[in-house]
Amino acid sequence: MLVKRILTALVLATVIIGAVFQLTSLYFSVLIAIVTLGAAWEWLSLTNVDKLSSKIIFMLVLIFPMLGVTYWTVFLEVLSEAMEWPEIKDYSDALEWLVIAPVLFWLLAMILIRQASPQLLQAQIKPRLQAFIGWLVLLSAWMFLSKLRAYYGPEMTCYFLILIWVADISAYFVGKKWGKDQLAPEVSPGKTVQGMYGALGSAMLCAIGLRLYFGLAPLESEGAELAILMAIDILILSVLTVLISIYGDLFFSLVKRRKGVKDSGNLLPGHGGILDRVDSIIAAAPFFYAGIVLIGRSVYS
Repeated sequence: MLVKRILTALVLATVIIGAVFQLTSLYFSVLIAIVTLGAAWEWLSLTNVDKLSSKIIFMLVLIFPMLGVTYWTVFLEVLSEAMEWPEIKDYSDALEWLVIAPVLFWLLAMILIRQASPQLLQAQIKPRLQAFIGWLVLLSAWMFLSKLRAYYGPEMTCYFLILIWVADISAYFVGKKWGKDQLAPEVSPGKTVQGMYGALGSAMLCAIGLRLYFGLAPLESEGAELAILMAIDILILSVLTVLISIYGDLFFSLVKRRKGVKDSGNLLPGHGGILDRVDSIIAAAPFFYAGIVLIGRSVYS
């Protein structure tokens, strides 16, 4: 089982990293949209939406905003290149403010899962609210991962993905080796506090590695102070992003436990469904994007 899981992960990682660097931002956005729609179909199954008409309506409500956001993003990217003013992406995109909603949602979800998991498992949640939650988290994950690739390039997108993957791997192996205190036993008994610390530690190493990759400014140089501040900002953002990703994983584990299933699907050998593979990314993408925007604006201010 572990071998199958590793092989599947390697294939998926190779395909995604290749897409990040080889596809244009538009085609990358289309690819992520396809993955998002597959995850949306699984969400509908997990939330007991069985009528085909209801599923089609949900998918259409998800697709139409995707088309609008894609048009707006491509328009701004072309305008930025034509005017030779790359900072236009930071100050002219009104859609950036939409990141506040998913960030607040995931912060609230983290608190509730930590403090009231048993109550969440037993709560009666209206179908419309479940549909709205699915729509919000899936659309925002697609939107801000696409915008990260379009506005901040393949290198930053690749860093984000590697950050989440390395954290996931670290949590698994550290938890297997030293895990003894369950993080959220009612939701996911296999996840431990020690595994979480392993993931957060890997986030720090990733941030340090990113700084080394871009090089360290000499302490006596003019930009040394700015480089140090940015390195600290990236370190903090990386750790917090991984923390959110852990609770994103727990959120979807809670949804699956309410449904009474182990996996969201069986499309991916050793991993289950699409949601089982991208749950951490769904939660982390808006948060990471918001952090990168804030860091960028502090630099230009």
